[in-house]
Amino acid sequence: MSLQQQLTEILGDAFEAEGMDREFGEVVVSQRPELADYQCNGALAAAKSVGRQPREIAEAVARRVEAPKLIESIEIAGPGFLNVVVADASLARAVAAMEHSERLTVESVDDPRTVVVDYGGPNMSKALHVGHLRAAVIGESLKRIFRFLGYNTIGDIHIGDWGMPVGQLIVELQDREPDLAYFDPEYDTAVSGSYPAESPVTLDDLSEMYPVITKRCAEEPDTAERARQATFDLQNGRDGYLALWRHFHDVSVAEQRVDFGALDVEFDVWYGESTVHDRLAPMVRDLLASGVARESDGAVIIDVEQPDDKKEMPPLLLTRSDGSYLYSTTDLATIDMRVGDMDMNAGLYVVDARQALHFEQVFRAARTAGYASDETILEHIGFGTVNGTDGKPFKTREGGVLRLGDLIGLVTDGARERLDEARIAEEYPAEERDAIARQVGLAALKFGDLSNHRMSNYVFDLERFSSFEGKTGPYLQYSAVRIKSILRKADDAGLSPGALLAPTVHQERVLMLRLVRLQEVIYRAADLRGPNVIAEYAFEVATDFSRFYEHCHILSEEDSNRQASWLSLVEVTLRTLDLLLDLLGIEIPERM
Repeated sequence: MSLQQQLTEILGDAFEAEGMDREFGEVVVSQRPELADYQCNGALAAAKSVGRQPREIAEAVARRVEAPKLIESIEIAGPGFLNVVVADASLARAVAAMEHSERLTVESVDDPRTVVVDYGGPNMSKALHVGHLRAAVIGESLKRIFRFLGYNTIGDIHIGDWGMPVGQLIVELQDREPDLAYFDPEYDTAVSGSYPAESPVTLDDLSEMYPVITKRCAEEPDTAERARQATFDLQNGRDGYLALWRHFHDVSVAEQRVDFGALDVEFDVWYGESTVHDRLAPMVRDLLASGVARESDGAVIIDVEQPDDKKEMPPLLLTRSDGSYLYSTTDLATIDMRVGDMDMNAGLYVVDARQALHFEQVFRAARTAGYASDETILEHIGFGTVNGTDGKPFKTREGGVLRLGDLIGLVTDGARERLDEARIAEEYPAEERDAIARQVGLAALKFGDLSNHRMSNYVFDLERFSSFEGKTGPYLQYSAVRIKSILRKADDAGLSPGALLAPTVHQERVLMLRLVRLQEVIYRAADLRGPNVIAEYAFEVATDFSRFYEHCHILSEEDSNRQASWLSLVEVTLRTLDLLLDLLGIEIPERM
C-alpha cells in the first residue's frame, strides 16, 4: 500500500468514526508543498451532506487521527482543508519498501481484465510516414502502462488491407501490366499451376501507384467503377485477386515490420481488416434478420442515433448498394471477434482525433448488435497532429510527406550532432556511438511527442527535442546515465548502499516525497490514457535528483551511514527512471 493510500485509509477511518462516508477521507498531493506534503479536502464536501460547518468537521476529524509513526502533523487551513505532513522516518520506510520491491511497491490491479490496444493502423499499400508516428508511440506507451499494471494486454496493429484501396491498386496494376496471370479470368491453377510466388510489385511500387489511382478514380468515373467492382470481386473470393492481395499484403507487412521495429514498437498480433473477412457476409445477414440493420436505397445500415443526441448522428453504413463492404463493416466485425475470441474487456483505439464520429457510430452499433455489453469498455483514444514550424502538418522541405524511416534517420543524425557539440561519447567505439545516437534520437522523438497531452497538436522542433537541457528525452537519458556513473564510482571505491535513513536535507526529502508517489502517477496515466503524465513525472524525478545531488555530495560524504543511505536513494531513483522511461518506450544507454 502506497504512502498516499495509507493516509487515505487513516483519514477515511476518522471520517467514518464521525458518522460520515469514508470516501471523504481521500488524500491528494498538496497544492502548497511549502505548507504540507498531502491534503484532504473532504470536510468541504462532507459539510453539504451532513449539515455541519466544514471547519468543524475538519477539527473533529483531525482529533480522531492517531498515527504518530506515519504523520508528523495535521493542521487545518482555510475553510476546512486538512494539511498533512508525513513523518521523516515513515517517508524513509516508504522509500526503503520501494528499494526491496521488484515492482517498486506499485501494486498490480485486482482484476486483470483483457485490454486490446488498437494502434498503428497503416494501410498495407503505403510506406509508413510521419502521420503514423503518434498512433505508434502513444499506443505503444499505453500498451506498456496497462501491461505493467497487470492487465492482460494485447497490442494489435489492425492493418487496413481489405477495402477500396486494394481494389484501386488492382485496377492500376492491371492497366500497367494487363498480361499478368492474376487478371486472366480463365486462368486455371489446376492446369497452369499456382500463381507466381514472387510479388510483381514492391512497397515502393504500391506507394507510387496509390496516389496515381486515387486521383484517377476522382477524375474518371469509369475507373472508379472498375475499382469498386475489383473490390467487390476480391471480397467475394476471386482467385487471381486474392493471390495478388497476398502479395500486396506480404510486401507491405515486411517493410512495416522494419519501420516499426526501428521505432522499437512491437505488436502482439498483426491482424487487419482481412482477418474478419469471413465474418462479414454472415454478420450482415444476421443483423438484417434480427432487425438491428435495415436496407436503405440498396445499402445496409444500422441506425445509431439516440434520443438525447445534441447533434445529428448518421447511421453506420455496413454495405454499399453494390454489396461491397467498408472499414465500418470490418471494424464492427473486429469488435465481435475481439470480444468473442480474445475475451476483450476493454478496447482502446489509438487513432487520429478526426475519426471520432466514425468510432462513436461503430461503438454504438456494437452495443446495439449485442457484440459489446455495457461492461465492455470501448474508447477512441484520439490525438492531435504533428506540425511543422509553420503550424501545418509536418512535411519535407519539398512539401512531401516524410517517411517514418527518414524521420528516424533525421533524429538520429540530429542526436549525433548534439553528442558532438557536447563532446559526449567522443572516445567510444564507432558502433557504440552510433547505438547511443540512435537511442538519443528516438528519445528525442518519443518524449517530444509523449510529453504533450495527446489531444494537443504540437510543433516538431528537432533542435529543442534533442537538447540535453530542459524537458527532453535526452536530458532524462543523461540524468539516468549520470546516476549509473555515480553508482559505478561508488562500487569502484568499495562503497555499498545501506539502510535508508530519515532525511536531514531539504532536497533529499523532496526527492523521497517525489519517489513515493510513483504508484499514483502510473495509475493516473492509465486512467487518463495519458503518457504525458508519466513524461511529466519522469522530468520531475530527474530534476529533483539533480538538486539533491548538488546539495548532497555522496561520494565524499564522511558519515558512512548517511552515505550508504544516499546510495540506496540513488539506486531507487535510477530504477524509478528506468521504469518510467521504459513505459514511454525509451531506452537508457549504459553510458554516454
